[in-house]
Amino acid sequence: MDLKELREKKGFICDMDGVIYHGNRLLPGVKEFVDWLYTEQKPFLFLTNSSERSPRELQQKLGRLGLDIDESHFYTSALATAKFLKMQSRKKSAFVIGEAGLTNALYEVGITMNDVDPEYVVVGETHNYNYDNISKAVQLVLAGAKLIGTNPDLTGPGETGIFPACGAMISPIEVATRKRAYFVGKPNPLMMRTGIKMLGLHAQEAAMVGDRMDTDVIAGLESGLDTVLVLSGVSTRATIEEYPYRPKYVLDGVGDIAP
Repeated sequence: MDLKELREKKGFICDMDGVIYHGNRLLPGVKEFVDWLYTEQKPFLFLTNSSERSPRELQQKLGRLGLDIDESHFYTSALATAKFLKMQSRKKSAFVIGEAGLTNALYEVGITMNDVDPEYVVVGETHNYNYDNISKAVQLVLAGAKLIGTNPDLTGPGETGIFPACGAMISPIEVATRKRAYFVGKPNPLMMRTGIKMLGLHAQEAAMVGDRMDTDVIAGLESGLDTVLVLSGVSTRATIEEYPYRPKYVLDGVGDIAP
């Protein structure tokens, strides 16, 4: 596969889970890829559908894995969700099932926590998923709160396998209320347009690198970016055949991009 055209792209948007790391394990070739981005002075953005961590926490996590990257290079579905609610919300209140990365992002834009009569029920990845929270969310949605998911991912890769993600966690609430959630993260073009703007480039000047056909590749495709599927995460070569669209490039990992 000729990667000359890909390597000549002015900038890159990269997913994180399954592309940069699995859990707390840095994937092969990532350091070489990041070093190449810096050496070639290419703008880059880590655009993650995970809502658990803030950009500073992601910066510190990569620091522990041996990568020194400024927090301005990170954008999360939690930040995208907060931006969306800041524009859309009238009562500025939400009942939230999620981790600190999500609640802090909502606080920063003036959304307060409300478990009585919130305008929104917002769900992101969390380790504190329980029956009481789901029951409360169902009651609030049935009472009129609008259901928001930070991202539609059903699963995500970890160090020891595949784990449930936001799409799976919000599903019982959708089923019980018969209400469809609105998802803000990839492949929603709202998040992608923000990412492209943060790069300071036009879509055709950048590439989208991810490990999922159903979020990363379609997000890049619909936003006008060249797409790179890396096989270090969720989707496989067999997975590609299940979709009516294809990535422009299929690589083992991001290390293949750096010459």
